[in-house]
Amino acid sequence: MSKYDTEVDATNLNTSHALLLDLVGHNKLVLDVGCATGYLARELAARGCRVSGVELDPVAAAEAAPFLDRIVVGDLEGLDLVEAFGEASFDVVVFGDVLEHLRNPLVVLQRGARLLRPGGSVVLSVPHIAHGAVRLALLEGRFEYRSLGLLDATHLRFFTRSGLDDLLRQSGLVPVDYRRTTAGLFETEIPLDAGEFPQELVERILADPDATTYQFVLRAVRDDGQSAVADLARRVEEARVEVHDLRSALAAVTHERDELGRIAYEERERHLGAEEELLKALDRATRAEESAAELARAREAGKAPVSLRERLRGRALAFRSVVQRRTST
Repeated sequence: MSKYDTEVDATNLNTSHALLLDLVGHNKLVLDVGCATGYLARELAARGCRVSGVELDPVAAAEAAPFLDRIVVGDLEGLDLVEAFGEASFDVVVFGDVLEHLRNPLVVLQRGARLLRPGGSVVLSVPHIAHGAVRLALLEGRFEYRSLGLLDATHLRFFTRSGLDDLLRQSGLVPVDYRRTTAGLFETEIPLDAGEFPQELVERILADPDATTYQFVLRAVRDDGQSAVADLARRVEEARVEVHDLRSALAAVTHERDELGRIAYEERERHLGAEEELLKALDRATRAEESAAELARAREAGKAPVSLRERLRGRALAFRSVVQRRTST
């Protein structure tokens, strides 16, 4: 079984597979480049798409074959996709977590773009090398390859947003729908201890809107020199930045509101405690005043309160007993 074989959860839009399916759509002619065991092709076929595939591993290709109209087994770096399938053959060409495994993804992407029919698009996903977890690990002097994930040991190329945009531009493509999957700085496969990093550092990293971007997932179309497409991409990017800024501002306002609420609560509790102590003191003063008034009335009447009379009587009896003992001796 291929290590990249997986089950697709089309409802979880924080996975690249679900986003790829959404970007491809329904009832399309699709080429799944690097189709592995056909897990994505199976879901595309269920959406009415007719899918062909390209796969390096012949064993995985055999598993994928039942879900494909056609399968080509070969190395993408040496395979001419145009020769294999013909120009303008597909509505969508999918590169799902493929480009990072290639020595020269530019050439492969350029060939893939030539396979598009009019109005067609390339749909792709790549991991984000500048995720905050990678940045924090580098600050500790660590860049450790793993079996899967951001630092998969088979990755040959690494992408940031700007690097990916450059690759698309050189390929004659322009992104029209940019999406992403996310993971918190301490929620990836990269081992990190949150307690080892100053909060100020973490906040500075999180100020970058792509700090939690785990994968970029996008749809791109051929740039035929029409400025409207490039302008659309620019406006989408501006909107993305604006949304991030608004979210940051909202988070700051929410934090300030919570802090003011905490201070108000503490002040209220402090005042309530002082008020309670004052009421207790007033109660003690009232009772003392009442006792003093009662004692005064008792003295005016020629008698002390019962408790005081009993104490005096006890002392008188004790004095009498002492006098009697001394007299008898």
